[in-house]
Amino acid sequence: ALPILEKYKEKPTTGRWTQQSSKMVKVTLGAECLARKGSMVAYQGNIEFDHKGSGGLKKMLENKMTGQGLSMMICKGEGEVFLAEDAADLHIVELNGRTININANNVLAMDASLQVETKRMESAGLPGGGFFHIEVTGQGTIVVMTHGTPMTIPVQGPTSTDVNATVAWSAGMRVSVSNQVRVQRNLYAGQLAEAGCLDFMG
Repeated sequence: ALPILEKYKEKPTTGRWTQQSSKMVKVTLGAECLARKGSMVAYQGNIEFDHKGSGGLKKMLENKMTGQGLSMMICKGEGEVFLAEDAADLHIVELNGRTININANNVLAMDASLQVETKRMESAGLPGGGFFHIEVTGQGTIVVMTHGTPMTIPVQGPTSTDVNATVAWSAGMRVSVSNQVRVQRNLYAGQLAEAGCLDFMG
């Protein structure tokens, strides 16, 4: 390879999930994983991508009632799969038996062994009448996407966040959708859209 390309070479595998760069992760298969459809950029080995599935977790994640547009594929076989999505920043989160609540729009991939449940918070002030997210728990890893560097906020009193800017929160939080709905400007399309807030209590 050209010397100038050396800094871009594949990173050595450091475990089941390896951070190749801030925008790409590598998963070493054996046990199956779930990945967002269209996120595979390369793979090595004997890998199969199942876009059909057979109910269970994948069926639940693709339920159109969630309104989240989260469509996953099953990655199985022996080898390595490289994943990325729209130059988003990627963060490898090991749950180690803990539970995390996450906006489905921010999910790139996860171990298939994790338990996932779709949740809905009702609010007449939001488009569709509510806010959907998924609750993920168990022994395994989830890869979270953000656009930019995320910030964690310790909730020591009433705290509110924009629905569209909220990525994830810890289990055990008391969360509700604020009745206050504001108008925000879509930064990309230059259009106005309604957005609500999530209210958190520790």
